[in-house]
Amino acid sequence: MSKIISVESFVLTIPRDQPYLGDTKKGEEANEKGYFVRQGNKTVYATVDRTVLVRIITDSGITGWGETYGLIAPEATMALINDFMADFVKGKDPFDVSVIYEDIYNMMRFRDYSGGYYHDALAAIDIALWDIVGKITGLPISKLLGGRRRTEIPAYVSGLPKPTLEERTELAVSWQDKGFNSFKFATPQAGEDLNLEMETLRNALGSSTKIACDMHWNQTSAEAISKIKEMEPYKLWFAEAPVTTEDVKGLAHVARAVQTPIAAGEEWRTVYDAQKRINAEAVHIVQPEMGHVGITQFMRIGLAAQSQNLSIIPHATIGSGIFLAASLQASSALEGIKSHEYQHTIFDRNQHLITEGIEVKEGVYRITDKPGLGVEPTDYTISLLKK
Repeated sequence: MSKIISVESFVLTIPRDQPYLGDTKKGEEANEKGYFVRQGNKTVYATVDRTVLVRIITDSGITGWGETYGLIAPEATMALINDFMADFVKGKDPFDVSVIYEDIYNMMRFRDYSGGYYHDALAAIDIALWDIVGKITGLPISKLLGGRRRTEIPAYVSGLPKPTLEERTELAVSWQDKGFNSFKFATPQAGEDLNLEMETLRNALGSSTKIACDMHWNQTSAEAISKIKEMEPYKLWFAEAPVTTEDVKGLAHVARAVQTPIAAGEEWRTVYDAQKRINAEAVHIVQPEMGHVGITQFMRIGLAAQSQNLSIIPHATIGSGIFLAASLQASSALEGIKSHEYQHTIFDRNQHLITEGIEVKEGVYRITDKPGLGVEPTDYTISLLKK
């Protein structure tokens, strides 16, 4: 039996020329720590990409890698791992991955166990443990999760971070020329006239192309319904995050009032978050984010969605590629997967941070059958890690 002897976390900072989602606007100047607030969604962002990596080592020398969000105050996540969780993982058998997950989850049941930085930290550990199990058995994680249903998953181009509608349209067309036929734009970064945004994109991309919008949680249910209905004549694929995440009743109201499928889930941490929205018939598409949920909860959320015949289109944002690899492995084992987010402004320029194992071209992800996650940080990336 293998035993875990080491659990470490690190911050990886990745400079970028342009902030995530595109150039900042007036009133969005960064403070001295590099944080700024997008006026369109009132959410804080950073001028760099940052992620938290976890390295777990067994007594036989097997190394597993995990990853979670580190964009804002990554030291908070690291403290939870280094000062608390690590000691409850050491000495355990990595094959007890779900038991370890549940035990650490329960340890903070009365102290905000269900969300935020706590579950982010747990998600990274969970991913690393599954990676170890895959490496020990010589199997990709998808095989450990019940079997691989697919070796390819449709990829949708997420984000058109250009300042003008003309430039956003040209960018979308350039991706269509590369074989992609599914897109999502962010309404806070688009023009005021969403009807014009959709009409222009639809005319440029053709009737068969899928076009979705991310509404970034910044509308009331009435506002969201009005905006979605404006876009519906142009075959809106889905509308993501139309109301604040706490407003389950409002989300359900939107879902009933429009013809467009409603998507949510990026910010959820557990199947309990998902079940509230599923029970309220508030979503048609579930979007688990591996960096927040980890593999164990990703599968529980996916199975809950499948039980109600809901579609699953996983979210994937800022990271080195480790939790993206985990998301693709888990997705390949689920029946309800319809597509997967492709953050081209992040993944394309960060490919040197991980070993080969994720390929996305001509509109699809191709999934590796290498053991575990199938990818690891490169030596270059490891040299950049800071405890």
